[in-house]
Amino acid sequence: MASIPPTIPNLRIVDPAQPHAGLPQNIEAEAALLGALMIDNRLVEDVVARLKPEHFADPLHGRIFAAVLTLSARGMAATPVTLKPMFDADPAMIELGGPGYLATLTQNGAALLAARDFASQIYDLALLRELIRVGRDMVSQACDTSRDIVPIDQIEAAEMALYKVAEAGEVQGAVKTFREAAMEAVAQADRAKRSGGHLSGYTTGLTGLNEKMGGLHKSDLLILAGRPAMGKTSLATNIAFACAQRFIQDRARGIEPEKSSGAPVAFFSLEMSSDQLATRILAEQSEVNGEQLRMGKISDDDFTRLARASTELAALPLWIDDTPGLSIAALRTRARRLKRQHGIGLIVVDYLQLLSGSKTSGSDNRVQEISEITRGLKTLAKELQVPVIALSQLSRAVENREDKRPQLSDLRESGTIEQDSDIVMFVYREEYYHGLKQPDPEETEKHAKWREKAEKIFGLAEVIIAKQRHGATGTVPLTFIKQFTKFADRAEDDYAAGY
Repeated sequence: MASIPPTIPNLRIVDPAQPHAGLPQNIEAEAALLGALMIDNRLVEDVVARLKPEHFADPLHGRIFAAVLTLSARGMAATPVTLKPMFDADPAMIELGGPGYLATLTQNGAALLAARDFASQIYDLALLRELIRVGRDMVSQACDTSRDIVPIDQIEAAEMALYKVAEAGEVQGAVKTFREAAMEAVAQADRAKRSGGHLSGYTTGLTGLNEKMGGLHKSDLLILAGRPAMGKTSLATNIAFACAQRFIQDRARGIEPEKSSGAPVAFFSLEMSSDQLATRILAEQSEVNGEQLRMGKISDDDFTRLARASTELAALPLWIDDTPGLSIAALRTRARRLKRQHGIGLIVVDYLQLLSGSKTSGSDNRVQEISEITRGLKTLAKELQVPVIALSQLSRAVENREDKRPQLSDLRESGTIEQDSDIVMFVYREEYYHGLKQPDPEETEKHAKWREKAEKIFGLAEVIIAKQRHGATGTVPLTFIKQFTKFADRAEDDYAAGY
């Protein structure tokens, strides 16, 4: 990193009482950069995307930089003359003899050659100062035993603070050339071609869904919604298992992780415990009746299949976090940690309405809180470059209609959920609603007609894709095997016969 000796007359000397005294800083580099910016305003474009006034160790230098940005934004020249009225009454400037200090800063014309280097060093030193501040806060809070503090909460808060520092240093990666973006698009097309022409993202384990969506794409927020008992959690666990299992299978075939159609999965279960979720997955894969399994009414053969499935799935890259009452901030912290430690490629959240917003928002408006949550999930998907599937409850408005098929307007706080999501899917099972209409068996004719239709729609399920940013909407027919809480592709002939 370039630096210059302190040869500028009347250079601003930072008071030891200032908050940055004794911390990493280069006041000479700050002065040189400001001088260069006032000599050639075009340099502002090179530094404005990364550097902010608060990155300057000297508060006066930060205010001068802010003033330069203000004039540049207005299309005005930022020179010592145009900046003078803005600093006539500035106490720190008066200490140095007045706005003449601005002209002093422009006396080193050689600084023009190293302006970008000075900006980079100022930014890096600001990150170091912020890192020191976070470290001091961590030590101070850990030493304070006068309050009732949960250590794990302190660890999560520290992780969040450290991540913000790291996040601030990654702004350069936000811009890509068209060549880089085009290469990623071609790589996706190549993956789709190699998979048989329908899978450019991670697999859902269901051919119908893969063909309709092209799989689960990185940085997408997918909403999987439905009324209770429709099978939202079952479908989510099916997808999570299929994605994790495909990752293992591809690895065994020698396929590189970045080219795999599967990925390690993080499942945040705010409703069910981890053992309940594991029981579901084991029942699905061993094809043991889930209800009988929970009650212990299984045969020796069933138990053998269950034990075999448990052994086979022991290495499944699926991590379950069943912490209740998570906030969106805590979930993002945990997801980042799992990404860093285990390289997760898919996140499932069951379910959205059980998350809470930040405690500092100061709003009791649930719509605003949901907006913060969905925006946070979308940001997480883009930040970690993984698809995020968030389950969502539907409002009771569905029950008041003759046609129970869900619509976008049935989403609770639908405006923000619909707006922030890339794909919205509804799970619908007519069989469930038909079962509620069973007539009295003594009404023979009515009961016979009811039973006839019940047989036609037995096991029939639909996933209605009501919104898809990358493709067409429509309905995907599936079969729901209730005793195993398992979804499967439905043969077209069977689907047609059901109607």
